[in-house]
Amino acid sequence: MSGHSKWSSIKHKKGAADAKRGKLFSKLSRAIIVAAREGGPDPDGNATLATAIQKARDNSMPKDNIERAIARGAGTSSDGDAYEHITYEGYGPSGVALFVEALTDNRNRTASDVRHIFTKNDGSLGESGSVAWLFERKGVILVAGSVDEDELTLAAADGGAEDVVREGSSFEVISTPDDLQAVRQALEAAGIAYESADLTMLPKTTVAIEDESAAKKLLRLLDALEENDDVQDVYANFDIPERVLETAAT
Repeated sequence: MSGHSKWSSIKHKKGAADAKRGKLFSKLSRAIIVAAREGGPDPDGNATLATAIQKARDNSMPKDNIERAIARGAGTSSDGDAYEHITYEGYGPSGVALFVEALTDNRNRTASDVRHIFTKNDGSLGESGSVAWLFERKGVILVAGSVDEDELTLAAADGGAEDVVREGSSFEVISTPDDLQAVRQALEAAGIAYESADLTMLPKTTVAIEDESAAKKLLRLLDALEENDDVQDVYANFDIPERVLETAAT
């Protein structure tokens, strides 16, 4: 576990996601638009779109907003946007590897903004491929709270999950990207609540950060990147203990 899921969970509990709901909806809409444009508007035949729609629903995005985004991506709306996928790779404080995914309608603007954010926050951009090999695409469902580990493991296995990993007070249910929806449905059928279910980039190795000051520097960089309108997701291979995360997040 990279620690990034734990960080996202902490921010969610503190209400940061609600405070930025307008920006969040914009990013969720972009993801739906691009998924519908690239794979078609039918979520039954487009796993990426199905995941994007479910993520929007999980974040209480109105149904009308979701349907408009699908229409824009399918070209049935007059205000469709030509967003494109771009990824950036680099390093943050303490040598932590960062993989950044963006959806943008202006490649030059986004590249300039991302480079500035890295430089301003003690990070550095790398060449394409410099850190991508440290990550692999997976489906991850974050389960927190009171849950029986054996029950969770059994339900996850029924859905085709690859692994269930305990991290402190939480569990990560890991699957292939194609099996994410099936695993999610298996957990729901078993009555197991979860905090998030998403496609992500899991690190193959991690960098341990025990120092609170170093943790704060890294989290500032992550926050700055996530605040950018064009940045959709930021993945990092840090491992910060929960006690340090809780303090650094204040």
